[in-house]
Amino acid sequence: MEYIDVLDENGVKTGEILSRKEIHQRELWHRAIVIAIINGNNEILLQQRSMNKDKNAGLWDISVAGHISTGQDAISAAAREINEEVSVGIKAKVSITDFRYMFSYRVSQKFADDYVENQFYDFFILRKNGLRAKDVTLQESEVQDAKFVSLQELEEILQTDCIVKRDPVYDALRDYLYRY
Repeated sequence: MEYIDVLDENGVKTGEILSRKEIHQRELWHRAIVIAIINGNNEILLQQRSMNKDKNAGLWDISVAGHISTGQDAISAAAREINEEVSVGIKAKVSITDFRYMFSYRVSQKFADDYVENQFYDFFILRKNGLRAKDVTLQESEVQDAKFVSLQELEEILQTDCIVKRDPVYDALRDYLYRY
């Protein structure tokens, strides 16, 4: 069972620690990470969420996303989530210096009467040359497919209803990739 630090509406830890399920049921604020993995061709790794997920099942999503567990910092959570969701053949070589912190933002979303997500997200970019789709190994309980897409392909996918809404992340990715 995953335990998470409860935050107040300003993102400050309250000292309370609850299970992920209870945090969502009680509509409490907590922290998560979002990572865009970008290869040397400026392509972004997208993952298709497993149909078994409790929210956004089957939708395409940014490379990696997940909760920050109690006692963990955002960078450690980012490395853990990469290893859990999409081992991209680089986990032995990924270090905290490989991550570029972009910004934090907060979102409140209701998915069901007993599932509300009040989250502060820390957004990172992990840039690694030489990554290809065939390097991606999926954790099937989390992810059912993955692919690298160009910025143009991402723009086309964003016009559909088949991708998780993360507007601040996609806006920052546009700006970042236009510079490279």
